[in-house]
Amino acid sequence: MNRLAIVVPCYNEEEVLDITTTELTKVITKLIESDKISKDSFVLYVDDGSRDATWSIIDKHHKQNPLIYGLKLAGNVGHQYALLAGLMAASDLSDVTISIDADLQDDLNVIEEMVDLFHSGKDIVYGVRNDRKKDSFFKRTTAQGFYKLMSFMGVKSVYNHADFRLMSKRAVKQLGEFRESNLFLRGMVPLIGYETACVYYERGKRVAGESKYPLKKMFALAWNGITSFSVKPISLISFLGAMMIVLSILAGIYGIISYALGRAVPGWTSLILSIWFIGGVQLVAIGLIGQYIGKIYMEVKQRPRYNIETLLVHSSEAKQ
Repeated sequence: MNRLAIVVPCYNEEEVLDITTTELTKVITKLIESDKISKDSFVLYVDDGSRDATWSIIDKHHKQNPLIYGLKLAGNVGHQYALLAGLMAASDLSDVTISIDADLQDDLNVIEEMVDLFHSGKDIVYGVRNDRKKDSFFKRTTAQGFYKLMSFMGVKSVYNHADFRLMSKRAVKQLGEFRESNLFLRGMVPLIGYETACVYYERGKRVAGESKYPLKKMFALAWNGITSFSVKPISLISFLGAMMIVLSILAGIYGIISYALGRAVPGWTSLILSIWFIGGVQLVAIGLIGQYIGKIYMEVKQRPRYNIETLLVHSSEAKQ
C-alpha cells in the first residue's frame, strides 16, 4: 500500500487552516478506508515564514491529529521554494505526493481520481482548470495571455495548470536533480518526462481570508518563469538591433535621394544615420553578450534555496 503525502505551502494562512485541516483529513480518511493509500498517509503543512499564527495552528493540529505533519522554514522564501521544500521532505517519508494550496480553491474531489491514475502507472497527474468563467475579465485575459506568452517564449507548461498536482516518489526525486535557484515549478515538472495525465475541475473561491498571490506576485512569477526557461527576450533585443540597422540603411538611402533632389536639411542625414546605426549596433552587441550572460546566470548561482527550521512528524520518524 502506498503512503500519500499532501503538501500544503502556507504563508499567513491562519484564517483557513482549521477548515483546510478538517477537509483534508476527510479526504485522506476516505482514501484509507477505500484501501487506496496506507494508514500512515499524512498532510504536510509548510510554513513559509508566516508572520501570523500559522505555525502555532499547525503545531496545534499536529498534536491533536495524527494525520498532520508540519515543516517550518527559517524565513520567508516564497511559494515556489516553500513548495519544493515540502515536496523534498515529503518524498523521504512517502511514496506519492500531492501539492495543493491552503485556500482550498482547488477541488478536493479530484484527489481520488489522481490517486487512481497513479495506481494505473502515471507518475505525474496535473490538476487543470476546465474554464475561467468565475474570473474577472482582467484576470482571465491576463492569465490566458500569460500561457500564450510562455508558449511563445518556448517554455513547456500545461495550460490552466497551477501547482495542484500529484507526483510519484521517483518524479519528486528527479525534480530534486534540477539545481537552479530561480524556480518555476510549472515549467520544471513537465521537463521530468515521466508518464503524465490530467484531471479537470472547476476552481472555487477561497474558503476564508485574502489571496496571498496579488497581481504584483503573479507578474513576478510570470517574469521569473520566462527568464528562468528562455533566453528569447534577449534574442528579441538582438532582432530589434538588427531591425534598427536595416532602418538606418533605408534612412540612408532616403537621405541620399533627398540630398540629390535638393530637399535635405544640412547635417540632418549624417546625424540621424549615426544615431540610428550606433544604436542598432549597441543593441545587437548587448543582445549577443546577454545570450552568454543569460546562460551563465542560470547555471552558476549555488545559494541554498531554503533552510528548514523545524520538522514535526509522528510515530517512529525523527523530530527536529
